[in-house]
Amino acid sequence: MIYLTRFSLPGEGAELSFLGNSRENKRTCYTSRYPFGVFLSRGALTLKLEPVTILCGGNGSGKTTILNLMGEKLGLSRGTVFNRSSFFEDYLELCRAETAPAFRDAKENSRVITSDDVFDYLLDLRYMNENIDHRRRELLEEYADARYAKFQMRSMEDVDRLRQVVDAQRRTGSRYVRDRVMNDVVEKSNGESAFAFFTKEIQEGGLYLLDEPENSLSPRLQRELVSFLEDSVRFYRCQFVISTHSPFLLAMREAKIYDLDSAPVQPCSWTELEHIRTYWQFFQEHRGEFET
Repeated sequence: MIYLTRFSLPGEGAELSFLGNSRENKRTCYTSRYPFGVFLSRGALTLKLEPVTILCGGNGSGKTTILNLMGEKLGLSRGTVFNRSSFFEDYLELCRAETAPAFRDAKENSRVITSDDVFDYLLDLRYMNENIDHRRRELLEEYADARYAKFQMRSMEDVDRLRQVVDAQRRTGSRYVRDRVMNDVVEKSNGESAFAFFTKEIQEGGLYLLDEPENSLSPRLQRELVSFLEDSVRFYRCQFVISTHSPFLLAMREAKIYDLDSAPVQPCSWTELEHIRTYWQFFQEHRGEFET
C-alpha cells in the first residue's frame, strides 16, 4: 500500500529566490536559515515512494530533516519535538507532497517515530518500575505490621484494619504484596522493550516515518524488526519511510533506497552504498577467522 506517492524539496532556484528577498536576507543575519542550504548541492530532489522507502547517508546528509518535513507537511502525529528554526515553516511551504486517496483514512494511524520516542518509552518503563518497587517495599512493611499486630476490634471503624490483619495472617508476604500491586511492567532488556515499542505503536493501515529504528536493537532484534515491518507491509497495508544505516533494514525486500550522499540523489542498491561496502571489505579481510 502506498499512501505518500511523491515528496519534493525546493530546487536551487526556489531556495535562492527566497533567500534573495531583501527581507529574508536581513533575517539570515540574526538566525539560522536551516533547512535552507541542506540540500542545495543535491539538485532538484523528488522522492518517488514505494511501500518501503529508505533514506541513507552520512551525518548531515538530511535524512532526519526529510522525515521531519514529510511529517509536518502531512500533519502526522509525533511524540518528541525536533529542531525547527524560524525558517522551517518557510522551507516547508516550498515542499510538495502527493498522497493517494487512501491516505485520508490512513492518517489517523500514521505517525513519525524517532529514536527519542523509544528512549522516552524506556525511561517511562524504568520510572514505573521504580515506583512499583517503592510500593512493594511499603506493602511489605504494612504486611509485617499487620501480621504481628496485637489487634482488638473496638468499633465498626476498625473493620478495615481487621480485614488487613486477617489477610496478612492468612497469606505469605509475597502473596500479600502480589495481590495489591501489579507485577513489574517490564522484565526485558532495553532492546526487547524497544522492539515491543514498535510492535505496539505500528498499527494496521498507516504511514510510518521511522528515524533510525535500529538504535537500541541488537542484530538479532533488528532482523526481527525487519520481519515485522515486511509483514506489516504485506498483510496489514502499512507504508514505511525509514532513515537508517542498518544493513539488515537496508536489505529489506523490495525496498527503494535513496543515497543522500550522492549528487544528484538517485535510487540505488543497498550493496552499492559506501558504508555497506566498507562492512563487506572488513569481513572479507577477516574471512579466515570465521572459517577456522
